[in-house]
Amino acid sequence: MTNDAARARLTAAMVRLGAGDKAALDDIYRATSAKLFGICLRILGDRKEAEDALQEVYLSLYRTAGRFDPARASPISWVAVFARNRAIDRLRRLKARPGFAPASDAELADVRDPGAMPDVMMIDIERTARINTCLDGLDDDQRTSVRSAFFGGFTYAELATSSDVPLGTMKSRIRRGLAKLKSCLEADE
Repeated sequence: MTNDAARARLTAAMVRLGAGDKAALDDIYRATSAKLFGICLRILGDRKEAEDALQEVYLSLYRTAGRFDPARASPISWVAVFARNRAIDRLRRLKARPGFAPASDAELADVRDPGAMPDVMMIDIERTARINTCLDGLDDDQRTSVRSAFFGGFTYAELATSSDVPLGTMKSRIRRGLAKLKSCLEADE
């Protein structure tokens, strides 16, 4: 299944759940549980607590699915925010409890899936496309400088020398480009 098809299927399930179709929750769970469990586990560091947080995520999702707007957010991003928020809330409560110790890195390593999940790949593809679209909106000098500095690994000094501009000019060019890039990315959210 392509990323577009997976996203469309998840979006349809979210819309169905929002309309009261309880069976859609099963489709959503199958498509998102591994990703959301990973988010919860990474934040909480405890398998049992992550499982409990994940249950809270789906209960919350069940109650609020009607608020999902596919025009404003991708479905996986929307439910990932639920997972992150529930896990952080739970972590705050746990830290107040004496004797809580998160899992070790070795224990967490056993849970990780070495392959990227389709929903993770979909988020990466969406993010990359959004970044490239925003980069294309920069003027040529800013776009080239930002790409060279952050994707090419060149220092500001190297870029200033190769472009035959003062170092301060290069820093300003990149700073302005990053500000425009940030504004563009925030507008898409």
